[in-house]
Amino acid sequence: MYDIKWIRENPELFDRALKRRGLEALSAQVLEMDKKNRAFQTSYQDLQSKRNTLSKQIGLLKKEGKDASQVLAEVADLKSQMEEIQKTDDDLALELKTLLGSLPNVPSDESPDGAEENAIELRKVGTKKEFSFKPLEHFELGEKLQMMDFEQAAVISGARFVLLKGALARLERALGQFMLDMHTEKHGYTEMEVPLLVKDAAAFGTGNLPKFSEDLFKTTTGFWLIPTAETSLTNVVNSCVVEEDTLPIRITALTPCFRSEAGSAGRDTRGIIRQHQFYKVEMVSIVKPEDSYTELERMTSSAEDILKALGLSYRVISLTAQDMSFCSHRTYDLEVWLPGQGKYREISSCSNCGEFQARRMNARFKPKGQKGTEFVHTLNGSGLAVGRTLVAVMENYQQEDGSIVVPEVLRPYMNGIEVIK
Repeated sequence: MYDIKWIRENPELFDRALKRRGLEALSAQVLEMDKKNRAFQTSYQDLQSKRNTLSKQIGLLKKEGKDASQVLAEVADLKSQMEEIQKTDDDLALELKTLLGSLPNVPSDESPDGAEENAIELRKVGTKKEFSFKPLEHFELGEKLQMMDFEQAAVISGARFVLLKGALARLERALGQFMLDMHTEKHGYTEMEVPLLVKDAAAFGTGNLPKFSEDLFKTTTGFWLIPTAETSLTNVVNSCVVEEDTLPIRITALTPCFRSEAGSAGRDTRGIIRQHQFYKVEMVSIVKPEDSYTELERMTSSAEDILKALGLSYRVISLTAQDMSFCSHRTYDLEVWLPGQGKYREISSCSNCGEFQARRMNARFKPKGQKGTEFVHTLNGSGLAVGRTLVAVMENYQQEDGSIVVPEVLRPYMNGIEVIK
């Protein structure tokens, strides 16, 4: 959410930020709405002052036994004018808030300009697996093992759902538990169990509303199913003022996630890359403003540790201003190598949102020795998307007969299973 005062003082920077996001300049429109809004507020205050003065006169006239009817009529007229101005002002303020609430965050200077193809590769890690045979894609392996059933899932729920069976279902569970253990025992995150249903205010706080309502699932009772645990985790500081000593707050959760995948028709229709329901381990950090860039590097490293432990080859890219998520100020994507597809695919996205979400949630902290408060900075990252990690493990650890070797680090979670066949 933008600070209107910042836009007044920096209209050129505001327009530049929108242009880098692929949007048109809006400073003139925003400032005109703001000017009208403030003019209405000034008019209201002038009328209120006049009304207060007349109210005192009424008291004096009555005290002196004089007729106060004319002054009473003036006060009633002023009240009517004030109510009309207040309604107009409220409507304009809501219009301005809705406009500002629909605009994405300012991209950092370090984020490259342009669309997706202009992303900058920062590093490649690990060696791509080589095979003496043509590697299969994950859904071919899963169906060959008779442990991945799309047809019956479609009978139950429709497209973009899957039934996992036996050792493959256990492998997915093992991945989630392994990730949680790494983040809590090695990376200093506190595990949380969070609501999967949230209210409008929570979804607005993390930027899911109002612009992306079509990407979410909504219940008949008005709740939203979370698209990621970020929505619940970040909102733990909604409307809060936390003490400086409590920062940084690092929290994580393994949850189901629900997405309508609006606009993705025809994309990844085979397999489990893009599902309506999937599991993900999410990392969220709440930090002081001066620490958010360092925290982004730390969070990205935590996600990378999972891929390194699993022996998966990947690359890290810096997303462009146009390709970053709505709330992001700076984003790194981790893309894992999938030999079955013969390409890198996103498996984690780590973002520094700055104070953007904090403003929407009114989440602040109280610096030591200061009277006032400041907005916290929020960060989020996948640590990792469990389903996509399952895809990566299946494709990278497949054998010629269609069996899948269980990575060493996951075997303690697999009850002795070393090869899925």
